[in-house]
Amino acid sequence: MTTHPVKNMMRLMATKIRTIADVMSDDEIDALLNEILNANRIYTMGAGRSGLVAKAFAMRLMHLGLSAFVVGETVTPAMKPGDVIIAFSGSGATKTVADISETAKEIGGRVCLITSKRESRIGRIADCIVIIESQRDRVPDESVEFEIRQMMGEHKSFAPLGTIFETTAMVFADALISRLMEITQCRPEDLQCRHANIE
Repeated sequence: MTTHPVKNMMRLMATKIRTIADVMSDDEIDALLNEILNANRIYTMGAGRSGLVAKAFAMRLMHLGLSAFVVGETVTPAMKPGDVIIAFSGSGATKTVADISETAKEIGGRVCLITSKRESRIGRIADCIVIIESQRDRVPDESVEFEIRQMMGEHKSFAPLGTIFETTAMVFADALISRLMEITQCRPEDLQCRHANIE
């Protein structure tokens, strides 16, 4: 009996994520947790699929009772010193995300970067970096990598757009939430009371 190719791909991705988790830095993860716990307010952002991960992460932070916002939303307040911005960017150089990160730094906020590339435009100004190793296709200008891939539909057979950065970042973000629940002794019922009830 053969296994469905989609199920095989899911298993391959899960194995890849496990491999990535094994080489992630404990110190980098702890530094990010400390930034989150010590922040007055937390802002998240990313472009494309990374932006969706950032939005999901902000929602979970809100469920924990933390003051969390998504950059670019109409109800997002002005950033101030003591606030933290968490950027999801595989290349660390996505133009819109880098521009906003630099602005946040000028305001006096702290910048945390979840990326595959430490030596990058955002990486150079980040106060905290968590590296998610990922095989990425080469493009001439990484600052417009996302836009190029979206327009041209470039992909490899392993995963859409030749990377599982966003998928791994989503799993990592959810794992962070689990750890934050332990640290803050937040119960599942505490999350439920902050879940949307007017959908």
